[in-house]
Amino acid sequence: METAFTRLVGVRHPLVQTGMGWVAGPRLVSATANAGALGILASATMTVDELRAAVREVKSRTGRPFGVNLRADAGDARERVRIIVEEGVRVASFALAPSRALIAELKDAGVVVIPSIGARRHAEKVAAWGADAVVVQGGEGGGHTGEVATTVLLPQVVDAVGIPVIAAGGFHDGRGLVAALAYGAAGVAMGTRFLLTSDSTVPDAVKAKYLAATVKDVTVTTAVDGLPHRMLRTEMVAALEKAGRVRALAQAVRRAAGFRRLSGLSWPAMVRDGLAMRHGKDLSWSQVLLAANTPMLLKASMVEGRTDLGVMASGQVAGVIEDLPSCAELVTRIMSEAAHVLRTLPSS
Repeated sequence: METAFTRLVGVRHPLVQTGMGWVAGPRLVSATANAGALGILASATMTVDELRAAVREVKSRTGRPFGVNLRADAGDARERVRIIVEEGVRVASFALAPSRALIAELKDAGVVVIPSIGARRHAEKVAAWGADAVVVQGGEGGGHTGEVATTVLLPQVVDAVGIPVIAAGGFHDGRGLVAALAYGAAGVAMGTRFLLTSDSTVPDAVKAKYLAATVKDVTVTTAVDGLPHRMLRTEMVAALEKAGRVRALAQAVRRAAGFRRLSGLSWPAMVRDGLAMRHGKDLSWSQVLLAANTPMLLKASMVEGRTDLGVMASGQVAGVIEDLPSCAELVTRIMSEAAHVLRTLPSS
């Protein structure tokens, strides 16, 4: 199925596996790429050296296009951009809007730039700065999310920009892909659906909790880092919501220190990142500290399998997903479903 997105990045199918921290590593990304979709490597939870090694591992597993997700506000963002350019990565995606200069630097090197946005005005801004495409995430999506549903946000953005739009938030099958195309999107991006594959390295016991969840078991909370965060409703989430400010901050300091050791960042570097996170947002310093704590809470579940100590970011689609196919099986199924839906649509 050819769309403006597939032509732009050189993949066979208009499907994107999103860059989920601790989840979207070389195995998942290469499996997605080999299935004909665009896999996105998550770099925010890697050191610079780990990122280069991960990129090279993906390249050793597949010769097909893939991308790397970056934090535009990270203190070492330009160093990570240099790795992308030097290693010949096809796509750079961003969870926060990159600067005009960063977009220009990547485009000059032949890298396709695809920021993720949650509002029409943000899409208009990055399009004016030269972004090649945008991922539009509605409120159904996992992780940090907004309040506007995909079905409302997506057509707004499609009408506002002249670049390919990839829809995210609430997608998991071929019917959803066709619906997104009908709205004017050039493809769909999925996180939770790719997390729940046999190629995902998330522990089996954690995957089982996702599969057991109903739609009502997926909630939005600000207790983790002060910002709306969609995740599975667990005892850990309930405990964070009940914890007093002093206790929550004490726990956050301990976990932030752990992330500092893992990431290789110094405390001054983390403070600089915190300042960047506050830019343009009404965040208190306690919220910034809690945000620094979030990677450790995610790692506890996604890597160590300790759902009692961690949190599990999740889209609402977790409540309707019931199996763990391989990436190849998933992509084939979605594209077959989409073709069937298109063939059986009424002609009038």
